Amino acid sequence: MKILIAVAPENFRDEELAVPVAAFRSAGTAYDIASTRRGTCTGMLGAKTTATLTFDEVDPGTYGCLVIIGGSGSRSHLWNNNRLVHLVKNFHESRKIVAAICLAPVVLARAGILKGKKATCFESPESSREMKDGGAVMVNRAVVIDGTIITADGPSAAQEFADSVLKNIAEIEG
Repeated sequence: MKILIAVAPENFRDEELAVPVAAFRSAGTAYDIASTRRGTCTGMLGAKTTATLTFDEVDPGTYGCLVIIGGSGSRSHLWNNNRLVHLVKNFHESRKIVAAICLAPVVLARAGILKGKKATCFESPESSREMKDGGAVMVNRAVVIDGTIITADGPSAAQEFADSVLKNIAEIEG
């Protein structure tokens, strides 16, 4: 199963990308990185990655899992991105894994897929309000899994988040 990783073009959280990417590589799981634009994306701590696709160019049928990386850039670049919200809805309706970490679960809330679902995120007044408005049942845990939705609260949860994504992929692939 191929994974689509969504990142902000700037100020994504470095560990939240680096740790899952290392885990996916180690497991032999293919992935692509997409953003609002192609090219170099820069993390909050200076890490760089390359987005080979824009959200507009993504064919959801190519992927079995969507992983959205957090960081302060997710608020300004991902929360209001209509195409990313559409992708979240498409993956969820197709019963594919949708995973988000840190501030990125707000995208899931805005897509309407967290109504009545257990979830977590990096808590700030704004993210907490967005999650509540999206109907999420907030759980104070590092990683929360509710069906095919996986959320995590921040960089310290990156390894558990990555492991949870891989475990869920393995269960689906049977």
